[in-house]
Amino acid sequence: MPNYVYTAKNETGAEMTGKISANSKREALDAIHRLKLLPIVVEDSAKGEISIQFFKRRVSDAQIAAALLQLADLLENGMPVLHAFQTLEKVTPNPRLKLVFKNIHDRIADGESIHSAFATHADVFDELTVNVLRAGAEGAFLEDALRRVGSFLEQQAELKGKLLAALIYPIILAIVGITVVVVLLVVFVPIFQKNIYDQIISQGKTLPWVTQSLLWMRATLMSYGLYFIGVLVLLYIWIQGQLATARGIRIWDRLKMRLPVLGNIILNGAVARFCRVFGTLLNNGVPILKSLEISSQSTGNSILSDAVRRSVESVSSGETLAKPLSDAGIIPLQVMAMIGVAEEANTLETVLIKTADSLERHSARKLDMLVRIIEPMMLLLIAVAIFYIMCSLLLPIFYMLASLGDIMG
Repeated sequence: MPNYVYTAKNETGAEMTGKISANSKREALDAIHRLKLLPIVVEDSAKGEISIQFFKRRVSDAQIAAALLQLADLLENGMPVLHAFQTLEKVTPNPRLKLVFKNIHDRIADGESIHSAFATHADVFDELTVNVLRAGAEGAFLEDALRRVGSFLEQQAELKGKLLAALIYPIILAIVGITVVVVLLVVFVPIFQKNIYDQIISQGKTLPWVTQSLLWMRATLMSYGLYFIGVLVLLYIWIQGQLATARGIRIWDRLKMRLPVLGNIILNGAVARFCRVFGTLLNNGVPILKSLEISSQSTGNSILSDAVRRSVESVSSGETLAKPLSDAGIIPLQVMAMIGVAEEANTLETVLIKTADSLERHSARKLDMLVRIIEPMMLLLIAVAIFYIMCSLLLPIFYMLASLGDIMG
């Protein structure tokens, strides 16, 4: 017989916790009522243990999106909810997601609502997913809500994939370039120094300045390289510590937005996420104030999040949404103009999603252009670095051959 952990209030209103054995959650609730207690939270202790012990592997947005879309298909084809979750548990390839769907199935079987069961797995399903499902369940359009949130997550996963694919080539170029330069400095320079440069210096001759600078660079690298790496590691740890604070996050987000070219791409991406999440929530029947609170957490930019949270107070007091957002001075003017027109025409959710599409396309084009510029620049930098090293290595040899030619002549 499973054990249930509960939090309840007694006749005096004081909260108390305890554990009770029952065959189901319904029986556990009846037993708690017989104790003259008002239950607040009742959880299967075994399910809690499963969540802690096994739900550790990461589940990607693409996997969650595929599962939600599949669940929508099953429900639209008339399959009962419990049977649908059993089917998902069998066909889902991700082990963690299998356990999640089994747990959700058990909770729904015990009488929990579908959105409450999803909400217990906040490390897998975000607040957007839970609230859209709640609106869908309460408004009798659960299948449509599942399909919409699944499509949204699928689109976000695709956008992340495109961004990663765009950055892979420049990152590979940087790694290859740094590796080549380090190998030349560590391996080839000592060979030339021992066999050629030392002989030239012993003859009272001076090495070219480029060769001297290369030898100084290598000596510095060999003498202080480990210290330099240590400083970088400490700096990284310090930055990570600062980014764990609200002040550090705001400073970092403000710096990112001020970057030339890239700052505009980052800001447009944050605004696009806000518009898409906000529009998706409104489109699925979530109240505007709740939608603003959730979408403020999805922007990925603390400056924009603060501006959206401030707008919640203004909207709750009867103001339009466009005014407080415009006063923040963060969102682009053309976006604010579209939001203002949409509020008057009562088409806010549709315009927000279209605006998100437009901003994402614009950002994708700018990012693609930036990557196309970065690639030849990195190739040029690598070529210049290798040319500098090769000139430094070979110039003393050419000077030595020229001196021998003068002597022979």
